[in-house]
Amino acid sequence: MQRIIDAVRGGARLEAEQALELALGCDVHTLGELGGAARARRHGRKAFYVYNQHLNYTNICANACRFCAFSKRAGDQGAYTHTPEQAAALVAQRADEPIREVHIVGGLNPDLPYEYYLELVSRVKAARPGLRVKAFTAVEVAYLAGRYGRTRARVLEELRAAGLDALPGGGAEVFSPALRQRLCPEKLPGKDWLEIHALAHGMGLRTNCTLLFGHVETWADRVEHLAALRELQDRTGGFLCFIPLQYQPGNNELGAPGTDGQDYLKMIALSRLFLDNVPHIKAYWAFSGIKPAQLALAAGADDFDGTLIEEKVGHAAGASSPKGLTVARLREAIEQAGFTPVERDTFFEAVQDRKFRCNSGLRPMLPV
Repeated sequence: MQRIIDAVRGGARLEAEQALELALGCDVHTLGELGGAARARRHGRKAFYVYNQHLNYTNICANACRFCAFSKRAGDQGAYTHTPEQAAALVAQRADEPIREVHIVGGLNPDLPYEYYLELVSRVKAARPGLRVKAFTAVEVAYLAGRYGRTRARVLEELRAAGLDALPGGGAEVFSPALRQRLCPEKLPGKDWLEIHALAHGMGLRTNCTLLFGHVETWADRVEHLAALRELQDRTGGFLCFIPLQYQPGNNELGAPGTDGQDYLKMIALSRLFLDNVPHIKAYWAFSGIKPAQLALAAGADDFDGTLIEEKVGHAAGASSPKGLTVARLREAIEQAGFTPVERDTFFEAVQDRKFRCNSGLRPMLPV
């Protein structure tokens, strides 16, 4: 163990076996110190955030993932679908706010025509021309290709022509075929998720990547997943950010207890150490909660995500965090953790064209 720790401190690349040994045998304090040192070498005391808005266009879904509390069937109480006009209106109504990015994902709704998705992107883009649209997981891209008889590459090209700027990282869950059969048997295999992101990278579309952890997987499953992401990043360099997503145990049929604080911090730290070719690690406060996300900044994460406006997926499963934060509260949380807040855009470029105004007159997103 000490040899591995010394090698990490010396900048050596972790092998998968070494990463697993660290995860299983290294205490959270030492692992957190290693992860924090690795993030400091890259980003110093900077901690990024983005003024963004989440937009879930439908919760009707043909899949039935065991861990999901967000999806509905058509006709269920609470099922909904926004028209492209309604989705654009949700963005346009906040035109007085300097939102940089809209994050668009939804269920696999079999009643929507293919043209709906192109119009959704184009109308949102037209409503806020300066906005970056990060939309549609690899699961959604594969679904559109299969249902409407297009290649995955064509779907990506047509979405990009409509205004798509980047892909989110959702739908990766955990790549283990055995676990996917247990967790989400209807969802595309992990190798297909990787293939779609490779296609996107080849077209110049940057993407994020994720891992859903803290349910029924093992550390070996986690490391195997990280290794697949690192291998793809070695080939394409297209991933912007890795987001470890904590399983939310409420209101779903999986029944797993969820993770704890130590496990979360070890996951953050190991991700920073092992994914040495992925520029950013996100502390997704909407899933973890504010205080664990603050600690994660010291353990290896450098991104605090953003305002969100209204996060729905994790909160449907019982997440206890706020559904949105003001910019002032985001910056305060970062500063309380001892870091320097830096506003960014979708591609992690620092926003330079305005100063933060604590009393800007902008209405708050939601109570915090």
